[in-house]
Amino acid sequence: MKPMTRIDDNFSTSPQIDAEDLIDIKAAGFKSVICNRPDSEDGGHHPNHDFLASEASKLGLEFSYLPVVPGQINDNHVEQFKTLMNELPGPTLGYCRLGLRSKALYERSR
Repeated sequence: MKPMTRIDDNFSTSPQIDAEDLIDIKAAGFKSVICNRPDSEDGGHHPNHDFLASEASKLGLEFSYLPVVPGQINDNHVEQFKTLMNELPGPTLGYCRLGLRSKALYERSR
């Protein structure tokens, strides 16, 4: 599993995950995953969110896609993230390339 940064009891962040990581994410007690990395980032050389959502569903994990371009987080993204955090079962893992966008969204939504 990729290294995770625990922000609080309900939210942690991670760098880009793979389908294999979802098993460990589930085993770690997470109920939901939020992808904050656009599928087109880095030429799409990472797993597509639709594929990861399908694999997460097979494990009983909720999965949401809220893509944010690096350095372009805006109030709309923050509000959407806040809504997701209120609706998804926790604890939740947010990921992007390094986990920094996910962390910033969470902190700004609080």
